[in-house]
Amino acid sequence: MGGVDKGLQNFNGLPLVAHTLMRLAPQVGEVLINANRNLAAYESYGVPVWPDALPDYAGPLAGFLTGLEHCETPLLVTVPCDTPLFPTDLVSRLAEALHADGADIALASAPEADGQLRPQPVFALLRRELLESLVRFTQGGGRKIDAWTAQHKTVPVPFDRAGDPPRAFFNANTLAELRQLEQP
Repeated sequence: MGGVDKGLQNFNGLPLVAHTLMRLAPQVGEVLINANRNLAAYESYGVPVWPDALPDYAGPLAGFLTGLEHCETPLLVTVPCDTPLFPTDLVSRLAEALHADGADIALASAPEADGQLRPQPVFALLRRELLESLVRFTQGGGRKIDAWTAQHKTVPVPFDRAGDPPRAFFNANTLAELRQLEQP
């Protein structure tokens, strides 16, 4: 988005972070925000804010690591702030699949424009016990989510049921995409 802080960009009149919190908070017991700048703006939402545990904006796994380091529950769910329409039953469906499969990680997958299911790896449910594995992986220079998740029992969770919104996992990478997503 041209260097602007995505989470603070307006979507339908509210910052993306507000939409994320409104969708996620009813699905979980506690929320924390992983942010690397504008920390006071994020702190104004009344939840803990933690910067990346790794230096140099190391990508989504840095956020996973930060979350796991501060997680006080058996499971951690991760969601990005640039996907404001994610499902309101995301966590329950990820948890159902994780427990049914005896998996360590549940990852959302959703149909794209071509109809193919594609992983949405930043929408993840992780067991807290994976912290040590992720520390080892990132200390070894690993930064790719799929390379790390491949080391663990992972279950894909399709979000392609009748009634699932087709744009639920559309992420806005530009301000133009964000404006497009505001259209019904």
